[in-house]
Parts: sequence; C-alpha cells; structure tokens
Amino acid sequence: MVALPAPPGTRVPGGMPAADVLLADGTVAVIREVRPADRPGLEALHDEASAASLRLRFFATSRRAGRDYVAHLFEGGGADTMASLVATVHDRVVALATAERVGPDAAEVAFMVADSLRGRGVGSLLLEHLAAAARDQGVRRFVAEVLAENTRMLRVFLDAGFEISRETEEGTVHVEMGTTASARAVAAADEREFLSEARSLAPLLYPGSVAVTGVRRDGTGVGAAVLDSIGSGGFTGRLCVVHPQAEAVDGVTAYPRLTDVPFHLDLVVVAVPAERVLDTIRDAATAGASSAVVISSGFEELGGVGKDIQREMLRIARDHSMRLVGPNCLGLMSNHPDVRLNATFSPFVPPSGGLAIASQSGGVGIVLIDVARDLGLGVGCFVSLGNKADVSGNDLLAAWRDDPRVGAAALYLESFGNAAKFARVARRFAERKPLLAVVGGRSAGGRRAGASHTAAATTPGVGVDALFAQAGVIGCRSAEEMADTALLLTEQALPAGPRVAIVSNAGGLGVLAADEADSGGLVVPELSPTLREQIARHVTGTAGTSNPVDAGAGAAGSDLAAITAALLDSGEVDAVLVILVRTNVTDPAPVLEALARCRVEHPGTPLVLVPMGGLDARREDLPGITVLRSAAAAIRSLGRASAYAAWLRVPHEDPPATDEDVAAEARRIAEELVSETAEDGGWLDVEQITDLLSPYGLVPVGALVHSPLAASAAAAHIGFPVAVKVADQHVVHKTDRGLVRVGLQSGMEVLSSVRAFEEELGHDEVPVLVQPVVSGVEVALGVVRDPGFGPMVMVAAGGVATDLWNDRAFLVPPISRADATRALRSLRIWPLLEGYRGSHRGDVDALAGIVVSLGALATDVPQVAELDLNPVVVTPEDCVLVDIKVRVASGLPVNAGIPRQLRSPR
Repeated sequence: MVALPAPPGTRVPGGMPAADVLLADGTVAVIREVRPADRPGLEALHDEASAASLRLRFFATSRRAGRDYVAHLFEGGGADTMASLVATVHDRVVALATAERVGPDAAEVAFMVADSLRGRGVGSLLLEHLAAAARDQGVRRFVAEVLAENTRMLRVFLDAGFEISRETEEGTVHVEMGTTASARAVAAADEREFLSEARSLAPLLYPGSVAVTGVRRDGTGVGAAVLDSIGSGGFTGRLCVVHPQAEAVDGVTAYPRLTDVPFHLDLVVVAVPAERVLDTIRDAATAGASSAVVISSGFEELGGVGKDIQREMLRIARDHSMRLVGPNCLGLMSNHPDVRLNATFSPFVPPSGGLAIASQSGGVGIVLIDVARDLGLGVGCFVSLGNKADVSGNDLLAAWRDDPRVGAAALYLESFGNAAKFARVARRFAERKPLLAVVGGRSAGGRRAGASHTAAATTPGVGVDALFAQAGVIGCRSAEEMADTALLLTEQALPAGPRVAIVSNAGGLGVLAADEADSGGLVVPELSPTLREQIARHVTGTAGTSNPVDAGAGAAGSDLAAITAALLDSGEVDAVLVILVRTNVTDPAPVLEALARCRVEHPGTPLVLVPMGGLDARREDLPGITVLRSAAAAIRSLGRASAYAAWLRVPHEDPPATDEDVAAEARRIAEELVSETAEDGGWLDVEQITDLLSPYGLVPVGALVHSPLAASAAAAHIGFPVAVKVADQHVVHKTDRGLVRVGLQSGMEVLSSVRAFEEELGHDEVPVLVQPVVSGVEVALGVVRDPGFGPMVMVAAGGVATDLWNDRAFLVPPISRADATRALRSLRIWPLLEGYRGSHRGDVDALAGIVVSLGALATDVPQVAELDLNPVVVTPEDCVLVDIKVRVASGLPVNAGIPRQLRSPR
C-alpha cells in the first residue's frame, strides 16, 4: 500500500500530482483530485453502496443522502470543501474522501469506499493524502463524527500514526486528528508499504508458473538462452513458451499467445524485439499475469520514442496491477530449492542461500553472480533492475525485509531516484538484516557548488557516504568487496566490537594485516600477559606471542588450533583472523582439520581463514569458518561488519516533529528574501539572517553596527576584550583581508580597526559585528543542497583552518539527536570536544541540538541554498555562533523522500 512513482508528466487540476498507489492486495489504484467528469462515477459509487455502508457514512440508509452529497460537491454547495479526492481502479471511481473547513485551522473529513474494496487500505491512503492537502492550506486539525460500530473507520484513524483524540457520546465517536507528518505517521505509512510490496511482489520473487516469449526454434537469441537457463536450472513450477507457429520449443509446450495459456501466469519473461514489447505486455495484462520481466532493450535508455514506449508499458502494467521489472535488464533468479528459477541469460548459478541481490547493471549483476559462485556465497534471489520502470531497489527491500528466506540484501545502484526515501527504507531494512551496497558513478572530480566551506567540501561521493552512515547501509567499493563482506555476514555472528586478533604462520603477513586493520576501522589490541603466556606454549622457535601472533612456519595443526581457541575464548578480542601459508614443513590437511574442530568446540566469535601459497581450503570442509581470498579482503569485511554492529547498538531515535507554523513562516520570510536579492537569490546580511534563522535558535552572538563610534559603544557595552568583523555577506575570506580583528582591549582599538575596514573596502558605513571573545573548540557546521541527495548538513573541524583539517562528516535530513551525535563522534577533533587531557568537556548536547535544528531548517525551507556556521565555538557552558553565512535561492526541491501523502507543505 505504497505511493508508487507516477508516470512522468502526470498532473491533475489544482497542481496535485496523481498518485499510483498499491493496495494491500496488490491492486494498483490512482488517487487524485475530483474532476467534473467524475460526477457520474461518484453517483454510481453511492448508488451501489450497501444499506449498511450508507448508514455508516450518512447515519441513515437513504440513498438520496448519497446523491445529495454528490450534488453538494458539484453544484456550489461545497464552497467550504478545501480538498476532495477520489481513488480509481481501472478508471472506475471506487472511493471518495473530502475535507470541509469548520474553522481557520480545522476541517471535517468524510470517506466513502466501495464495498468491494473495504479492508484493502484505501481509506488509509486517502486520509494520508488529505492530510498533505490540508497542511498545504494551513489546516492543522481534522475532525470526524464516526458511529461507534464503524470499527473499520476508527481503525483507519488509529493506525494512520497521526496524533488522535476521541470522545464517545450516545453511540457516536468524535475524532480529532493532527495533520502533522510526524515520524510515527511516516513509519505507519512505511509499514503498510512493506506489507503491500511483499504481497505484490511474491509472484515475481517466488513464481510457480512462467511463460517465456521471444524464443527462436533454432536456439539462437536471448529468449532461447533464457529458456535454456530455466531448463538447466531445474525450475520446479509450470513452464511454457509463447510461439506463433510451434507446438513445442526445445521440449517445452508452446502457445500462440499469452492469452491462450490455460493456467494463471505468475511471471512472463519478455525477450521479443523492442517493437513487439508493447503488444506482448498488453497480452500479458489481458491474460491476467501477475508480473513481467522485460529483458528487451531500446527504451528509456535511448530517449525519444523509446522513452514514450516505456511509459506506455508502465501504464498498461499498472492499469492491470501487474508488476514490471526492467526493461533492458538481465532477468531474475529465484534460487531457492523449492523454486530453482534462473530466468536470465547468464549460465552462472551460485549455491542457494539467504542473500538477495538487486543490480541496476546487468553486467555488474553477472559479475556478482560469478563471484558468489566462486566464493560459495549462498544466493536466494537476484533481480536485474534495468531501467527501473516500475520495480525499484526500494520496492525489493520492502518485500525482503520480513521475508524469512532472506538473511541479507546486496544492491548495486547507479542512481537513487529518491535518495531520502531510500535512506528511510534502507534504515528500516538494516535494523533487521544486513544491507550491503555498491554505488557506481562516484568518481567524478569534486565539484564546487558555491563559495561556502560547506559547498566546497561536497563531492559526488559525500551524499552516498552520508546516507549510508545514517541508514546503516554497509557501503562497499566493488562487487568483489560486497561479496566478501556478504559471505562473512551470512556465515558469522556480528563482532561485539572492533578488536581483532591476527594469527599466522608467516610473521610478515600478520604485520601487513595489522597495518591494514587500522585503515579498516579495526583495533589490533595488545594481549594480556596471561593470554600471551598461554599462547607461548604453542609457538615455535623465535615466533612471537604479541598480536599479531606469529605461530612459526612449522606450527602443527594442534598448536594453531590451541592458539586460535585461546583467542576465541579470551574475551580480549571480538574476531580472529587466521592467515595460513602452505609450506613444505607442515602437512596442511591436519592443520585445517584441527581448525575445523576448534571452530566446533569454540563457536560464537567470528573466525576467518585466509589460505595462501596454493593452500586448498574448501568451505565444505571448514563449517563455521569463513574462507576469504586475501588478508586485505578479510580485514575490510571484518571492519564493515564491526561498523554495522556498532550502528545497531545505538538505539534508533526519531527526528523531532516539524512545527508546521514555524516552517510555514520561515518559508514565507525566505521567499521574501529571495525576491529582495538578485534574480537567482543571493547572500543575506546579518539582519536578514537573524529574521530567517531565529525561529530555529540560530542567531549570531554580538551587536550589528554601521560606524566606528557605534562599534566602540557596543564594545564597551559587551565588555572587553572583543572581536570586530565586517558583516557584509558578499565579502568572503575576511580573515585573509584583515577584516576580522580579535582581542581588542579598548574603545580606541575598536575605532581604529573599523576605520581600517572602511579603508580596505573603500566606503563608509561598513556593517560591522561586534562580538565578545569566546574561547573553546571551534566547529564548522553548514547546509548545502546536492542535486541528487537534496539538502545535506555538514559537521566539521572549524575556524580558519577548516579546509586544512579536512575533518568533516555529512548528514541527510531529517536528523535525530542520535544521528548528530554519531557524526560528531566520527570527527578527529572529537577528543577535544569530550575533554582532552584534563580540559573541560564542551557542551556537546547543545552542539548536537544545533545540528538537529540545521536539519529541520534544511528540510523546512528549500530556499536556503547554502549555509555556513564557522566557527561555532563550543564552551563547557554553551555553543556560540560566531559567524553565519546564508545564501537563498528559488526553485529548490523540498521534502524529497517523504511519502507524497505525508510531505510537509511547500
């Protein structure tokens, strides 16, 4: 029950976009504003309603009440109706929702749903869309009168996640509901989406019947290759081919058209030439197929007519509630033992297992499958997304989250579509199961979006890293790295911490692995004397007992197993890495057998083996031990697993709810400021900044003056020492030009400094900010808008050396306090904030609060194009905003990723 992306260009009167939505049973409906042409459909909706439905809606069984209400909407009686929405299925009106004003900030809502669609979530979706429309028009409360026996309608209000109050009197329940898109409301919508996606995609992911189109009888072409893959893979369901002349192809029964197939089709594989795809999709839809995978290419990727054909393909599929993968894709695998479907033209089939894979690139998908097969990584599902006309990575994550056959997911993406939506869906998935991802297209040269430190620091990979860090996504750099990490995560428990012990029979390799561990976020701890003494009994010659442990080239299997067992049981490390090199000194077979016994006797702590020098270590002989190809791969995989475990240990915290009134006022001020500046916006002065940011608690310290004498007087009032700086936002790098003076001890020093500013800038009445001198840790915070990710908030080491420090992290709003604190802790300057070498701890809570406020501002006010707070001086008592720069502009995106029906007002 999720708002699916509407086909490009779909709009309705009034500017509200039509929303394709997925109902709980997999039916695709459209929610849009009422149109004049809807009157007959609305009359039919009320005429066909049962007497019970009419009574629940109008408190009477009179059919005239329904007709009268429709007339009320269309004949001018509905002047107070601030929103009226319909839901349609196959162009038939199946539901109506209205909101009529009953006060300046309140509206009464009412719903009518066709009897045949009750219980499928239509009311919930309509309510969410109504709430969005209401916020757009300043309505903060919904009211409704509901018969106490109308439990379904009451449940719609209760389950929506909005703030609700109820009062019952004489069999009628008076309901009041806030319209704010709170975190709870968004979560409720997401949960409904996850359930709907799972039901909708089940025939695609676990098909019991498949038809393949585009198969040549001579065995050539993609269709024949797919049919061969299905046959050799041992598909357990019903299989047929569509061919206009043949009765059978390669031993598989053929039918002239999809509509001639005598059984229901869960999946149609489309491999016909591009010019025949639309007809094939129409046939599949008419036949009632549940899903289709379009392997054929020549559509949106080529633009022009191909793009139009893809749009029509999607329209047909949605009109018939048929899910669509592709086009221009490799196909899919459902590799579970009870399905065994390889509907791709790749011959590689990995072992069956719990990893689900989605790839936007068919080529990368082939590599992933091949690497998984070589590693012995168990894959249960593979979907090649192609052009993502319908089914996306978000949809699959929603379907896979509660699927007991999926233990982890891996994605290869080249675009996010809706980055904030991905962040939210990914977080909900990662809270239950590991989610790995590789993103292509990160290597473009760093761009410069503006003059601020924040904009200059934003490069193409920054948004990806920020999104992954917040959402708990395990980011990888290649298909091979993702496969290695997935193998570790599916075979081992999560590490309890970052401490790793390294054991080898070649000391140099252990040292190199320890060096790699530091860059991988792991710690190679010094072992306790007791543990070292225990290990010493099992090392040979001059080998070492420190960490990394050098067992010696001649170490016997029993000794290596004893060392490994001691480390696994010590409680001093969170994972053990064994690097074993084949030598002529020791027979490797007994060594591997001893390690296998050790694993069985000492389960729990992750154990990874790296065989080298031609050592043949087969996974099937080493149950419970993950075998990887290199020490570097093992360290990187353990580092990612440790980071994911650390993310899971931090309790989830929702961002604060949006104050709709504050947000609306801030947007109004910002729009005025945009019109007052240059055509495309511009930098604001201190007074403008104060007006815009003060509702968010973001105000620079000090007094703004416009003359040397006024500056001297302000300094005397503030108290010496003071700092003075030019407050013209068009002047950047003020320190380099001598336009900032710090530590002034008298009025005369202030006078001479301001006069020097006037000389440097060549005019009088220079705006000057006079501020107290504050000591503490300098931090830089900021906001910038990325074309792909929308607004991002930066936290960094601050002051004049911000760029030299290169110590920064980014966050994707909305931001919780937990997110803000995590980002601050990731900075190298964190020890200074926490109290380094006896210094006082800074007010980190206040600093995190400022970061949260910046996230709210960035989400609420799309006109804020860039913002820099540098420095923010963190003292033990407070955080002082010393310098603020803000640039405003028009036409920027807002609230990307929030479900369309829950978005804050624009």
